Parts: sequence; C-alpha cells; structure tokens
Amino acid sequence: MNFEELFWALQVMAGLGLLIAAIVAVRFKNLVSAVIAMAVFSLILSLEFYILQAPDVAIAEAGVGACLTTAMYLLAIKKTTDEEVIE
Repeated sequence: MNFEELFWALQVMAGLGLLIAAIVAVRFKNLVSAVIAMAVFSLILSLEFYILQAPDVAIAEAGVGACLTTAMYLLAIKKTTDEEVIE
C-alpha cells in the first residue's frame, strides 16, 4: 500500500467515523451520552485536520471542541433538573 492509498483510506475511515458519531449523538436520548458522542465527533474531526496537515487547527479543535465544549455542556446538564413545570 503506497502513501496515496493510505491517505484515502484514512480519509474514508475518518469520514465514516464523523458520520457515525453525528448520527449516534442525535439518536441518544440521554444528554450525557449525546455530549460524549459529540466529544468523539470533535476528536475525529481533529484527527481529520491533522491528516490534512493542519496541526494547529487540529490542536485547537481537540482543545476547544472536545474538551472545553464538552465540559461546558456537562456543567450545564448538571445544573438542570428533570422536573416538569405544571401550570
């Protein structure tokens, strides 16, 4: 397998991973599970940026997209309740 075939194989695998992570994030009913799926999506996207030879963008996506955004979503979910307001 030469470099070009390996590059396209990684592109296809990353694309499929992004698609699967996005579908899983939308389909989950549990919010924490959906947030974790979105973190996986961001990690795969940062891998894709690295493959496309943009390591600075990959580091930013991993730091902000996967870590910071996930932490903010989890803190927001922790502050909410499951109670319904009946008027």
